[in-house]
Amino acid sequence: MKLPITHQTLPRLHRMLDDAPDGYMADIKPATRTLEQNAYFHDLCGEIAKAGVKWMGKTRTDAQWKVLLISGHGIATGNGAEVIAGLEGEIVNIRESSAQMGIGRLNSLIDYTLAFCVEHDVKLPYRDAA
Repeated sequence: MKLPITHQTLPRLHRMLDDAPDGYMADIKPATRTLEQNAYFHDLCGEIAKAGVKWMGKTRTDAQWKVLLISGHGIATGNGAEVIAGLEGEIVNIRESSAQMGIGRLNSLIDYTLAFCVEHDVKLPYRDAA
């Protein structure tokens, strides 16, 4: 079970730890991306695709833009990339997973994507700040 650590959840978390049988494990780590962040990033990928931005001479789908943006962000932020031969001899970029990104990391990816949109004249619909 995953629970955020807040003043409201601490009593329950303490009880869960006290009641846990020997051999169980607790994993405390930063929260991963929010659903709102995830939706916004995917919306941005869709807007880039809808704008008809070309990469390597072709327009790309929103799913392809997601791969390109995550990979580019990894390079731009010093995480690097690993390109390997795949199971059928294809070239595969073993990239960071956006699902595993923390809130700050996904904010960085969103900022990177917004800068890409500006550089490529992608008109974004107005979005009210949450």
